[in-house]
Amino acid sequence: MKKKAITIGINASFVRKPNSGIGQVTANFLRKLAEYKVESRKYKANLEFILYLEEDLPRGFKLPKNFTKKIFLPIYKRDDLIRKIWWEKFSLPRQVEKEGCDVFLSLYQCPTILKNIQHVTLVHDIIPKIFPDYLDNARKELYWRLTEQAIRKADKILTVSRHTEKDLAKHLGISPDKVSPNYIDVDETYKKTVSAKESARVLKKYKLKPGYILAGGGYEIRKNVGNAVRAYKILLDKNKSLHFVSELPKLVIYGKILPSTLSLALDIKKLLQELNLTEHVKLLDTVPQKDMPALFSSASLFVYPSFYEGFGIPPLEAMNAGTPVIVSKISSLPEVCSDAALYCRADDPKDIAMVMKNILLNKDLRETLTRRGKERAKHFSWEKFTEKIINTCISSNNLSTL
Repeated sequence: MKKKAITIGINASFVRKPNSGIGQVTANFLRKLAEYKVESRKYKANLEFILYLEEDLPRGFKLPKNFTKKIFLPIYKRDDLIRKIWWEKFSLPRQVEKEGCDVFLSLYQCPTILKNIQHVTLVHDIIPKIFPDYLDNARKELYWRLTEQAIRKADKILTVSRHTEKDLAKHLGISPDKVSPNYIDVDETYKKTVSAKESARVLKKYKLKPGYILAGGGYEIRKNVGNAVRAYKILLDKNKSLHFVSELPKLVIYGKILPSTLSLALDIKKLLQELNLTEHVKLLDTVPQKDMPALFSSASLFVYPSFYEGFGIPPLEAMNAGTPVIVSKISSLPEVCSDAALYCRADDPKDIAMVMKNILLNKDLRETLTRRGKERAKHFSWEKFTEKIINTCISSNNLSTL
C-alpha cells in the first residue's frame, strides 16, 4: 500500500547568517536533514520538506529530491526589524498556509502563528523577558511581544536546554507537558583534529604565541567579558609581586567589537585603557570559523563567565578542541559542561582570577579538563538533534512509527 505524504515546512531563514548561533544551528540541522534516510525510517508516511528562505542557500548546499525551496521577501526589503516582523508574522504564514503544509517547524523563537497547521517551535532562550533592558526601543518591544504570543500558541516546543525549558515555565507560564529539551551541537569543523600545520598558520596569522588565555563569544554585557578582563588584571598585578609564573600569558579576546553607543555593549577598548591593559590584551575582532578550532586548541584555557546562556556554544566548541574551560555557575552552562569545566562566580573577578590561576599552575588539572571536555563533547550530536525534531514533527501530526 502506498504511503501517504506528509509535508514539513521549515523556517530556515537564519541559514543566511552563518556567524550567528541560530545560523549555525540552522545550517547544521539542514545538512543532517539532507542526509536523513527517509526511506529507511519506518514511518507511516513519506516525508517532504519545504524550506522557507529570505535568501538562497549557500553555494554547494545540495538537497535531495524530497526538498523544495521557497525564497521570498515582503515588499519592504531592507534587512531590519521591520522586514523581520513583516516576513515572520505575515508573509511566511500566508505562504505556508497557501502550500498546505501538514506541520511547520520554526528553528528559532519568532512571531509566526499559523491557523490549522501544527506548529513546532525551537526556543533557544527568552533573553528579552529575563533582561528587559534589551527592549530599548518600541520596535524591539513589539517584536518580543509578538514572539511571546507565538511561543504560547505553538503546538509543541523544543528547547536547546532544560534551563530554557524551566525559563518558559517560570516566566511565560508554559506547561512542561508542552515542552521538551533537544540539545544542539557545534559545527562539524570543531570535530576534526587540528594539525600542527594548521595551528602554526593561525598563530602566524594573528601574531600569537601558544599558551595564551582565551575569552570571547560577544561583547554584550550579559556575556561578561568585562569581568574576565578584570580577573586578568588581578592576575597580572599579583604576578608582578608573587612571580607565580615567569611570564603571564596574554589575554586574547575574539568577537565582533560593538559600537560604544549601544547601551548593552561593553566598550572593551575603554575598559582596557582604564585598566592599563592595552599592551597585555589582544583583540582579534571577528574570527572566521575555519580559524576557531586552532585558536581554541592553542590556548591554555578558555574563560567564559557569562551571566546567561540559553545553551552556550563557545564552551562546547572549546571542549571539542581539548581546551580547558572555565564557565560561570549559573544559567545553562553547568548543564552543558557538567564535570568537564571549572566553575566561577560570574559577578566576582577575584574568584574568576583564582580559577584561572589554578589551571595555569596545574598541568595535571589541564590534562584532566582536556580529557573530560572531549568526553563530554561526545554527548552532543546533530544526528540526535535532527532525529528528535523529525519525531516531534511526526508525532504532532499523529503519525507514529510502525
